[in-house]
Amino acid sequence: MDNAGNSANVPLSPRFPAKTLLIMTIHHPAVPALTVWVALESPTHHVPGVNGMMDLVAREVEGLPIAVERVPGRDGLGDTLILRAGVRNGEKAIALMSHLDTVHPVGTSAKDLAVRVEGDRLYGPGVYDMKGGAWLALQAFKDAAKAGTAQRPLVFLFTPDEEIGSPTSRELIEDIGREAMAVLVTEPAREGGKIVTARKGVGRFEVKLEGRPAHSGSRHADGRNAIREAAHQILAIEGMTDYSRGITTTVALVGGGTAANVIPQHAWFSVDCRVTTVADGVAMEQRILGLKAHDPDVKLSITGGMNRPPYEKSPEVAALFEQARAVAAEVGFDLQDCPMTGGGSDGNFTAALGIPTLDGLGIDGDGAHTLQEYALISSIAPRRALIKGLLETL
Repeated sequence: MDNAGNSANVPLSPRFPAKTLLIMTIHHPAVPALTVWVALESPTHHVPGVNGMMDLVAREVEGLPIAVERVPGRDGLGDTLILRAGVRNGEKAIALMSHLDTVHPVGTSAKDLAVRVEGDRLYGPGVYDMKGGAWLALQAFKDAAKAGTAQRPLVFLFTPDEEIGSPTSRELIEDIGREAMAVLVTEPAREGGKIVTARKGVGRFEVKLEGRPAHSGSRHADGRNAIREAAHQILAIEGMTDYSRGITTTVALVGGGTAANVIPQHAWFSVDCRVTTVADGVAMEQRILGLKAHDPDVKLSITGGMNRPPYEKSPEVAALFEQARAVAAEVGFDLQDCPMTGGGSDGNFTAALGIPTLDGLGIDGDGAHTLQEYALISSIAPRRALIKGLLETL
């Protein structure tokens, strides 16, 4: 791996010459501040960690011309934080959105993914997805608030539950989106710093099966095997994948049974579905919810539906992207977007409402949701400048 401070191992960046990059890597002021955020582990269901992150945000804006509203968490999840700044001129706002929950369990940084700097890389749980983007966007928001140069009201929403589908924050996301002329989401950048202008829709389903238990030796014929029925249903659902239409179906969690010598009475599995269009989302939801049991003596129960609607690159999104490209050019880099990505985000909700939405504006790096997750330190300054420029010019 790269060694911090070894100029021979520092990767070159198209945005900065090698000497400048080396100085930024070692002395960049963002590194210690961002490291504090990353070191505070905040998996979605760890309320102390998530609320601790909200505390860090609130602390950063103390004494600034920024209003803070904190919405208490519910359903066992953390709080939500709303920052407001800029002019109150009756215009629609520019909304920034970040989530502060991560997927890595508490203890990851102590055992499997230490918070550390190696060359241009800052490693740590959630640094790429998406504490790095949330942190740099907050700095841009503070810059714009202090300068008083924004032409519209500014709103920044920090949510606690994006990684599990935003069950407690979706309504607030959509409410803020409806009052905005544009929404900027700080999910991580894609390869080479590309931003996101389209995402697949995401569906989540839970399938439960109930058969009839029996002794697997002496009364085998009396049983109705719930796992056997689950196997039929899993194959049917996996067979719905259609790559030509961008539809994927995945069964990734499954369980059932009680003992090796008992015909299983119960089984369950979960389904993940991704689609590219609203129409396909409706069709797939109906198709999965409408499945019938292969064995009429086994009870089949299916719940769930489309959680995140598709985020399509509308003409309004395309126009917003061109505005962002112009701002990036002034900052000094060529901003590109990527093809529709399979992962969902809170941007799906606002884009589906017809609000021009740009996503992937966060930090560059790689390894989201893995034990090799890192962010590129050299991407902080240009991404921060891009967001500040958008807040001031949209």
